[in-house]
Amino acid sequence: MQVNIPLQNDLIIRAAKGEKTERTPVWLMRQAGRILPEYRAVREKMGGFKELVKSPEFACEVTIQPVDILGVDAAIIFSDILVIPEAMGLNYEMVESKGPWFEKTIKSRSDIDALIIAQADDLSYVTDAIKLTKSALNGRVPLIGFAGAPWTIFAYMIEGKGSKTFSLAKKFLYTNPVESHLLLDKITQSTINYLKAQVLAGADMIQIFDSWAGILSPEQYAQFSLKYIDAICNAITELPVTVFAKGAFFARKEMGALNCATIGLDWNMEIKESRLLIGPNKTLQGNMDPCLLYADFKTIKKETEEMLKLFGPHKHIANLGHGVYPDIEKDKVRCFVDTVKEFRF
Repeated sequence: MQVNIPLQNDLIIRAAKGEKTERTPVWLMRQAGRILPEYRAVREKMGGFKELVKSPEFACEVTIQPVDILGVDAAIIFSDILVIPEAMGLNYEMVESKGPWFEKTIKSRSDIDALIIAQADDLSYVTDAIKLTKSALNGRVPLIGFAGAPWTIFAYMIEGKGSKTFSLAKKFLYTNPVESHLLLDKITQSTINYLKAQVLAGADMIQIFDSWAGILSPEQYAQFSLKYIDAICNAITELPVTVFAKGAFFARKEMGALNCATIGLDWNMEIKESRLLIGPNKTLQGNMDPCLLYADFKTIKKETEEMLKLFGPHKHIANLGHGVYPDIEKDKVRCFVDTVKEFRF
């Protein structure tokens, strides 16, 4: 376990807990990535994405880059949600310009039975990276750990790659509901073990990414996703947890009942309506359209200030409504961050 180092900037922690803050804290999903030339240089040196993920020293380096370069109020450990299926026994590759690819996918009960429930030791390269990063940050900003939501992990394990519809994964839900729950339960248990290890390694917050929430119906989402996110939230009680379910506009009221601190909003989730549906007790995170950052600096500043006004002065963590796109200029991202940091109510 890490020695506790007092945080010099704890804005995001206080905001997640619902406490008043001097200003709105800000960070970005995918802030450590291709928008930064410094990241691209490290990635090229490592030879590939997975090699970088599995090298604690270099993962630490790219995790800290956006803190130094963009001035964000939190770091998020550089890793990938698909480390969980790999630790369970289903290997993936990251194909340049195409995304993740699984040579073997889950097709039957026997495939599910062959999977293990991942333990902390199976993902020690991530926890080692967290320990190194915590030490290197030396309390400058909090460090966010993360994992994919069970449904999103399930979707990749069945489909074998990214998809616009994830029709194979949804077909499996309809044709193999019992087996679907068995697989989701194994993923959930693995994820809880993994997140507990991140907490012990020194993470200050946790985020759960349900990237493919929006392709399920409300009924399927309640049965095959939210149920398992709820189990994770009930297990990880040591520190603030954020749930970000892209496209799950229909489940905002139900997400308000989760045992978590913060709900992330995508850019299609209207702010005032979301507050009404989620309720007054949760902190909200988001929700600027990433494409705003293609605009000119004046527009970025104006739209960002309008977003901040709609959220109000407290219980808000500024972010985009999805990850920053890789071809956006670094200075445009910095404009968004600086606008949030300079804004006062």
